[in-house]
Amino acid sequence: MKIPRILLAAGSSGSGKTLITCGLLQALMERGVKTASFKCGPDYIDTRHHKMAAGCPSVNLDSFMMSEQHICDLYRRYTSVADYAVTEGVMGLFDGYDAMQGSSAEIARTLNIPVVLIVNAKSTAYSVAPLLYGFKNFYKEINIVGAVFNFVASETHYSFLKQACEDAGVEALGYLPK
Repeated sequence: MKIPRILLAAGSSGSGKTLITCGLLQALMERGVKTASFKCGPDYIDTRHHKMAAGCPSVNLDSFMMSEQHICDLYRRYTSVADYAVTEGVMGLFDGYDAMQGSSAEIARTLNIPVVLIVNAKSTAYSVAPLLYGFKNFYKEINIVGAVFNFVASETHYSFLKQACEDAGVEALGYLPK
């Protein structure tokens, strides 16, 4: 894979994956970047949001309904005409229909997509360090490259989150205020 790509995932639903994915897709579109957009799992609502944000179709990657080869073929086909690929995870990173089977982590492993964690920082600060460390080290077949925080109260709050990232070995990539 020659183009830049990321998979936006979280510890659970409700963390802001769709909001941040759509914001990123729209920002790339406004900059004239041709983007391939994907959604893990059988969620067809988020792909409609992606299409509105990116101005192009979004494709589901569902390892319950699709073979690994079909997922790879779809990803290759849609990314072959793109400058960048953005994939939104489903539920929590490791949540699948049977443990990790069907999870965003499985898609990240299959397609070798680096993962950015979206972390709900409401009512937490440095305690995200062990959470980040656990996500980074739990399954070595995926590459967690950074974290974006949602529901951040202030610059001071973000400074605690950045320290947690540094101590957990995960790059802090930014935040959205509450």
